[in-house]
Amino acid sequence: MALRHAVLAALLDAELSGYQLAKSFGMGVANFWHALPQQLYAELARLEKDGLVAGREVVQDSRPNKRLFTVTGAGLAELERFTAETAKPSFMRDDLVVKVHSADHVDTAPLIAQLTERAGFSRAKADLFTRLLEAMRGSRTEEEFLRRGERVGPYLTCLAGLAYEHANQQWCERSAAVLRERQAVRAHR
Repeated sequence: MALRHAVLAALLDAELSGYQLAKSFGMGVANFWHALPQQLYAELARLEKDGLVAGREVVQDSRPNKRLFTVTGAGLAELERFTAETAKPSFMRDDLVVKVHSADHVDTAPLIAQLTERAGFSRAKADLFTRLLEAMRGSRTEEEFLRRGERVGPYLTCLAGLAYEHANQQWCERSAAVLRERQAVRAHR
C-alpha cells in the first residue's frame, strides 16, 4: 500500500484541509498507516497533480487562506483498483520485540519499564478506540450497526485497531510479569 491510498481513504467522508487530514489521520487511518504531517502535505500535492483529489482555496478573514481537498472520480477509481488487488501479508517490525528477544543476555529492568509503558499506551489507545466505536454506532448495538450502519469500513478498521491494542497490551503485561519473576528468582540465588 502506498501512502496515496491511505490519504484517499481518509478523504472519503469529507472535504478536508491538510491540517484536518493530519488530525483525522492521527485518529483513524494512523491505526493502520503512519505518516508525518509533512508527508501528508506532500502526498496531497502529488494526488492533486495526478488528478486523484481536487483542491479548492477557501478565503478566511481572520486567518490565512486554506485549501480543502476531496477525492475525484479518478481517485475513487484508483481506490477501486487498489481494493481489487490481492493484499500482501503484513509483517511485524517492532523495536521492543527485538529488545525482548535479547532478554536472556541483557539487564531486563529497562525492558520491564518499556513493556509497562507500552502496555499503558496500548490500554489508552484501546480506550480511545472503544470511545470512537461507541460514537460511530450511537445508540445502536454493535450488531445493529454492523448490519445497517452508514459507514462500516471505518468501524471495522477501528475494531482491528482495538484488537491489536488489546493483544499488544496483553503481550506486554505478560512479558513484563515473566521478566519480573525471572529477576526475582535470580535475586534469590
